[in-house]
Amino acid sequence: MDDRLIVALDVPNALVGLELAEKLGDAVSFYKIGLGMLTGGGLALANELKQEHGKRIFLDMKFFDIGATVEAAVRGIAQYDLDFLTVHGDPHVVRAAKEGAKGKDLKILAVTILTSLDRADLDAGLIVPGDLAEITTTRAARALEAGADGVIASPREAALIRALPQAAGKLIVTPGVRPAGTAAGDQKRIETPASAIAAGADHLVVGRPIWQAADPRAAAEAIVAEIRAAAR
Repeated sequence: MDDRLIVALDVPNALVGLELAEKLGDAVSFYKIGLGMLTGGGLALANELKQEHGKRIFLDMKFFDIGATVEAAVRGIAQYDLDFLTVHGDPHVVRAAKEGAKGKDLKILAVTILTSLDRADLDAGLIVPGDLAEITTTRAARALEAGADGVIASPREAALIRALPQAAGKLIVTPGVRPAGTAAGDQKRIETPASAIAAGADHLVVGRPIWQAADPRAAAEAIVAEIRAAAR
């Protein structure tokens, strides 16, 4: 198993997620569970995969609120002994999340700019003008300075973030990864697994290209092989 591949269980409920995990077997050691499955038994599945199957778990909640609320929410999550948790990359949110995770091994990952957004989307959301990659890199630097254990960013910004002095020893986790020949879906800033690894990513998050494949295990194994080849 290679934990650089994180499979996103963006499926309707925990039963479907567990079925997929069973199909993937020992080809996958790390899973992401996000908001879409929260009301479908996502936390229960996270605990089952962690405690009974020995998998690593990335809980993708993207918390954003006042500091006290974020701290309380993260403290509640931290008791489950999971591995990664996302919050928005605003410094006050990151600081609160780190306080909530104090004393636990839970890694706090800061979201920079979602990989489904482009400059037009930022304009619509009244986000500061400028180059998207530059904004992403600046947000990453500020989040890391606030204490984040790593950042979530598209593969296209991974190299810029890896070059930051603040990124030394920190994690870069990249969604928006698509093997050559697969559909982009709702992602706009995508790259192949090999490109993401070459750019400095530590973990790649891949969902639909695996769970929509005719043979999910073979799809996962092919991505792992590409990751290893790129790392060499």
